[in-house]
Amino acid sequence: MTDHRIITPDTQLDDEALEASIRPKRLAEYLGQQAVREQLSIYIEAAKKRGGALDHVLIFGPPGLGKTTLSHVIANELGVSVRSTSGPVLERAGDLAALLTNLEPHDVLFVDEIHRLSPVVEEVLYPAMEDFQIDIMIGEGPAARSIKLDLPPFTLIGATTRAGLLTAPLRDRFGIVQRLEFYSTEELTAIVRRSARILGIDCAAEGAQEIARRARGTPRIANRLLRRVRDYAEVRADGRITLEAARAAMGMLKVDAEGFDELDRRLLAIIIENFDGGPVGVESLAAALSEDRGTLEDVVEPYLIQQGFLVRTARGRMASAKAWRHLGLTPPPRQPQPADLFESKE
Repeated sequence: MTDHRIITPDTQLDDEALEASIRPKRLAEYLGQQAVREQLSIYIEAAKKRGGALDHVLIFGPPGLGKTTLSHVIANELGVSVRSTSGPVLERAGDLAALLTNLEPHDVLFVDEIHRLSPVVEEVLYPAMEDFQIDIMIGEGPAARSIKLDLPPFTLIGATTRAGLLTAPLRDRFGIVQRLEFYSTEELTAIVRRSARILGIDCAAEGAQEIARRARGTPRIANRLLRRVRDYAEVRADGRITLEAARAAMGMLKVDAEGFDELDRRLLAIIIENFDGGPVGVESLAAALSEDRGTLEDVVEPYLIQQGFLVRTARGRMASAKAWRHLGLTPPPRQPQPADLFESKE
């Protein structure tokens, strides 16, 4: 199961306490995502000069890239409090109303997994976002009546890994939309070294870079690998994370030089060995791997696609020549493309 993968970008139990302790507080401390940081710094400064609430913000991208962290950074930059919740938790309209009516002016309400809001809750959210008002039903049956409550100006920050599942009316109410991208090795190396400093871990520059190279472009994975490599170095070495210690620890964890684990390699191997390199439908892959389709699409595939090992086509998934070579196999010759029926012959 993906829950127990060392390189899963999803939050694990021991991640939460660590992330809280090393979470950057200001935009200047937030490493990577340069374009996002630059834009947000302008929007935040403008909101502060106007003395108003920041426009509602939608942050989307693969898990583990810092959406929750960024929401707290925005609140800190604005000098306001942040209230956090998630889409599945807000089951009834009253749950959302209770949160909204307790906000102070210009506060931030952070909703993780906002694509999972129920339609009933979403309907309450629309006037709250647009007009800073909510309609509350008082009483039951024929005696029930609706009253309008004014809300203080606030900023809603929604985070999602699946922006395509947001309804158009909700998506259109966000004035600021930011996509977080995978991090470069250089950016992750800086993050690993910063985390090591905060946690008091003796980590050489080469060791930090080796961890970063195998972290799949994701800070959460980099910090998790840092802790596991630290454990290895303390038991099998002198406690210092060197290049050699990092490589040995990764070998023990079965995380290869590309940051792939057994599930990644199995997915590529099944496409190549069982389906001649593809194309193969995602449902067939999910059945062969005993994994959920959504997990494959949201967690496993994005990094393989981004790195050029997997190709999504209209007919299904295909393994690239790079994937064949990674598994020590010779890629087949490229099939000639059918000629265009309307191509002119000269």
